[in-house]
Amino acid sequence: MKLYSYFRSSAAYRVRIALNLKNLPYDYAPVHLLRDGGEQLKPEYRKLNPDAILPTCIDGDHVMQQSLAIIEYLEETHPEPPLLPKAPADRAYVRSAALQIACEIHPLNNLRVLKYLKHTLGVDDAAKDAWYRHWVECGFATLEEHLASDSRTGKLCFGDTPTLADACLVPQVFNAQRFKIDLAPFPTIQRINDYASQMDAFARAAPGVQPDAE
Repeated sequence: MKLYSYFRSSAAYRVRIALNLKNLPYDYAPVHLLRDGGEQLKPEYRKLNPDAILPTCIDGDHVMQQSLAIIEYLEETHPEPPLLPKAPADRAYVRSAALQIACEIHPLNNLRVLKYLKHTLGVDDAAKDAWYRHWVECGFATLEEHLASDSRTGKLCFGDTPTLADACLVPQVFNAQRFKIDLAPFPTIQRINDYASQMDAFARAAPGVQPDAE
């Protein structure tokens, strides 16, 4: 298996966590999102991923994009240990937390949006960073309520065993901390992140220990 990744990409970070949780070895293929205008925009990478985003995962003859689709593929092809609970309602609960992060919070703050704000709309760095913090804080506020109010939340998003939701939460918290977002208003999110980050599968997926880390 081969994973095209960038050490600070939230989406690639999710897949790295999932691969580690399932104890699946993979080859790491770095794609620098900033160097030379962005290596993801080069023709050779766009042949693999026309959207010019990360990650891309190759397993045999299968070329896959989109982090949650890749993780669902891993779940179906390597079901142990599971990243989704057995009961349908619980699976929906975990997926809803994951999708809230991956589809509601992250898309407003990924690199191409921030570059468009700065280089096309002429937004200065202070306003760009304010945009980032606003949408993360809005998303974290409802995610915090979602997690704090449900009895299924344990040491992690669902009980004490890592799931798809945790694989999404930890990378988003990492990015929030990069932009100096105060996590004090989100104690459940902070607690889950701190607990998960100590686990081996999460620690080995962390940006700072990747081959392309700067």
